[in-house]
Amino acid sequence: MTKRDMRGLAAGLLFISPWIVGFLLFTLYPIAQSLYFSLTDFTVIRDPVFIGAQNYVNLFNDPLFWMSLRNTMYMIIFGVTSTLFTALCVSILLNHRRLKGLSLFRVIFFIPTLMPLIINCILWLWLLQPNDGLINTVLGNIGFPSTPPWFASPQWSRPALILMMIWGSGGAVIIFLAGLQEIPETLYESARLDGANFLQLTLRITVPMLSPIILFNAVMMVIGVFQYFAEPLIMTQGGPNNSTLFYSLYLYQNAFQFFRMGYASAMAWILLIIALSIVFLLFKGLGRFKLD
Repeated sequence: MTKRDMRGLAAGLLFISPWIVGFLLFTLYPIAQSLYFSLTDFTVIRDPVFIGAQNYVNLFNDPLFWMSLRNTMYMIIFGVTSTLFTALCVSILLNHRRLKGLSLFRVIFFIPTLMPLIINCILWLWLLQPNDGLINTVLGNIGFPSTPPWFASPQWSRPALILMMIWGSGGAVIIFLAGLQEIPETLYESARLDGANFLQLTLRITVPMLSPIILFNAVMMVIGVFQYFAEPLIMTQGGPNNSTLFYSLYLYQNAFQFFRMGYASAMAWILLIIALSIVFLLFKGLGRFKLD
């Protein structure tokens, strides 16, 4: 490397030095500290005491840890899948150029993503009231013999949150719409000439061509579920019967309610490993789809 190259490298490092300092102080150092704390008994009010892997052993023997992990996986398997499917179907319908009022419908589907989280939670608590909520009132008026108790029941509390997740899928719909508009119309015209119907066009052209967009939305939704915290905290506090005790909420409780910082740090590292594993599987699985 010549002196000129060295001077250029030094100048470049000087210009990005604020970012390097910020990364070392506010990202890398907290990550290293959390790894250390996960190997200690740390209660904030006293110095951490090194205990090795005991926090991880205690986690695997903690029934609430497994409960929070099951609840989170339930939302990934059923919530993310149903939200992705709904967002894809809605975006295909909204991409139909002959639909009247197309711009208005796109705005309507995107509006829920602009509402403050607290307002969303209060709205859905009102909509899903077991006795006089709007949804149960409508179900009763159209002839349903019994209506779900929603947040008052351990069996219905998670489906209620999935409904809320689907309602707020406007961001995924917009991303799908952007991807749909990049698909060449000539592909559809050629397939129609060969006698392909709407379902064949969707399965053979639309879905394979959108596979990178589907992967992106799936990864973002999975990450969002692993960070699912505010909604259950505001609406159910993890109940009833711990049915909405999600991983992030239980991690928060251990860290800031029970002051078990070492235990919570161990949970955070396990969460990182699980999230990376699921994202890797998504890349391996959805990455295989391609246009024939």
